[in-house]
Amino acid sequence: MSNYVSEIQAEQVSTLSILAADGTVVNEAAMPKLTDEQLRELMSRMVFTRVWDQRAISLSRQGRLGFYAPVAGQEASMIGSQFALDKEDFILPSYRDIPQIVWHGLPLYQAFLYSRGHQQGGIIPEDVNVLMPQIIIGAQIIQTAGVAMGFKLRNKNNVAITYIGDGGTSQGDFYEGINYAGAFNSPAIFVIQNNRYAISVPIEKQTAAETLAQKAVAAGIPGIQVDGMDVLAVYKAVADAAERGRSGGGPTLIEALTYRFGPHTMSGDDPTRYRTNEEESKWETKDPLIRFRKFLENKGIWTAEDEDRVVEEAKEAVSEAIKQADAVEKMTVPGLIDTMFEIAPPHLEEQKKAYLAKEGE
Repeated sequence: MSNYVSEIQAEQVSTLSILAADGTVVNEAAMPKLTDEQLRELMSRMVFTRVWDQRAISLSRQGRLGFYAPVAGQEASMIGSQFALDKEDFILPSYRDIPQIVWHGLPLYQAFLYSRGHQQGGIIPEDVNVLMPQIIIGAQIIQTAGVAMGFKLRNKNNVAITYIGDGGTSQGDFYEGINYAGAFNSPAIFVIQNNRYAISVPIEKQTAAETLAQKAVAAGIPGIQVDGMDVLAVYKAVADAAERGRSGGGPTLIEALTYRFGPHTMSGDDPTRYRTNEEESKWETKDPLIRFRKFLENKGIWTAEDEDRVVEEAKEAVSEAIKQADAVEKMTVPGLIDTMFEIAPPHLEEQKKAYLAKEGE
């Protein structure tokens, strides 16, 4: 065996899976202890999120939303990870991770306002422990290290979790954040959603490492690779990481192998220019909803009627949320200036006066 650390670690990394693509259990020992009702809730949330995503894409094409990053295909990594958290835990999302913060308590209509760039979309309810999605790639990793450190200093029994794409692991902030968390043994969970592409750049051109999980070695923290299309495997990995963090075991890096079925965002990306039909068809056979649905049907706890009910609930909820968003007063330049500071600095007051004077002409 080679003495080179990189080669040793690559050999040691294996992928945690619990369900096969056909819904059969392949790792009974890793099966999390969830009740039938909890399993049904996981499925309901994934179905709801898939329908919400489809409606959001339509709303975006109609010009009724602004920036939107589709999530279909990544529901298992998103829903499974959030489901393993406590309400008091903190989520620091990237721009695609809207489902996690909505299921953690952010009202759906505010997620739509965020997409529109409306300031009301960023006013988080006091009892919801999330930050708004981070657009700057990798900045959320640094912030998560800080929030986790805050939990440790205050002796809080909570964890901070964040998400980043495979391309984001090339950012300096990624290494600085996981290193800081490791050095101070803080309760942070870093989830890499490896969907194979940083917009159009394939993972093979992002790094020479065989896995992203092994990047944990440099920070001296535990790293695990998990089947990101398997909601139970994701839940298990995050639940274990949360237990480790709460018990003083420090941070964890999780690489979830997943795939986005749609474009990177609705802002002009065309995945057919860099992905083949064969590749997309291969990943569609691993669809997390199909896999988990088969598992639940085999257990006799999910039916077509159950799914139809959730689909209708999701459609109704999205319709109601967009109505709420439409009813919010439109932003104004003076209003934006007034809400930026408790006391606006002189130069902004001058700009506001100049704007109002011009509006009054």
